[in-house]
Amino acid sequence: MKITTSTPKQDGFYMPSELAEHRCTYMLWPERGDNWRGNAEKAEHVFCEVARTIAKYEPVVMCVSPREYPIALDLNMPNVRVVEITNNDAWIRDCGATFVIDGYGRMRANDFGFNAWGGLVNGLYFPWDQDDLVAAKMANIEAVDFYRARDFILEGGSIHSDGEGTILTTEECLLDPGRNPDLTKEQIEEKLKQYLGAEKVLWLPKGIYMDEDTNGHIDNICQFVAPGKVVLAWEDNEDDPQHERSQLALDYLLSETDAKGRQIEVIKLHVPNPVTITKAESRGVDVVEDTFPRNEGDRLPASYVNYYNCNGAIILPIFKDPHDQAAIDTLQSLFPDKVIEPIYAREILLGGGNIHCITQQVPRP
Repeated sequence: MKITTSTPKQDGFYMPSELAEHRCTYMLWPERGDNWRGNAEKAEHVFCEVARTIAKYEPVVMCVSPREYPIALDLNMPNVRVVEITNNDAWIRDCGATFVIDGYGRMRANDFGFNAWGGLVNGLYFPWDQDDLVAAKMANIEAVDFYRARDFILEGGSIHSDGEGTILTTEECLLDPGRNPDLTKEQIEEKLKQYLGAEKVLWLPKGIYMDEDTNGHIDNICQFVAPGKVVLAWEDNEDDPQHERSQLALDYLLSETDAKGRQIEVIKLHVPNPVTITKAESRGVDVVEDTFPRNEGDRLPASYVNYYNCNGAIILPIFKDPHDQAAIDTLQSLFPDKVIEPIYAREILLGGGNIHCITQQVPRP
């Protein structure tokens, strides 16, 4: 497909809301033993559960390395197409294409630079060369032209769109020195506006506590549930470090308006109780130089906000926690026409993210 040298905004394209109808969902198969314990066997089971659940509502494209392709193909999952894509790890939200539409039935893709969440400064692994090719491969599979912005490092989990001109992000992530150190905040904001077709960027100060893998991605702390309305990961306990981060985000959001001038309505979604890595979980991960360690006792960035909104359903991570039911009830009240599909997602969390991080929607133009 053609590589386009202009920007989406110049051509009248924009990033739609995740709530808009999807053509399909892409996922990447987990594999690396230095991130997923037990050579990813347990993670594979949960990824399959996520894929099968989404596939009840929309098609899924599962991208798998040549080595693992026969295994994934033999699972024979209904409404799941298995395609061969070489990769470095399974976080397609971040390395995959971000699709944009023009409202007239056309779709294109953005191919941003990817450097494993920080490159040689503070990235999680090396090399990341195959992940950096995933976006272009997705654009070709979907047979759409794409914008190549390889000089701009941007992960899909660091942005969230309301589809009406407003983008959510965090300063903690996008201003991190491992991303675009030569760009000012104003220059980064202009890039977001140009490539996402946006008019306004809302900069939350920080992400979830201990989200060190991604340096505070927005999709773990705040998502749009409607234009002018968000869910925010919340912690009541003032002695918990998450409380300060949630309060900073709340104060900021209540002081801002969106691109249409609407006050932001905030719905609190309490985080689960602290989740830490057990000895068995830590020992199950291969220790390899130049990869992010998984140490016993480390707190994980658990959040219910890291759900995926597909056609007809909310795919929600749960943690066998007292707060699980409240999260289910809150999201059901916000999405009365959707089915809440809870999935016990500890294995995904152990890898550094959750359900939203391992999925990437393709909108229906």
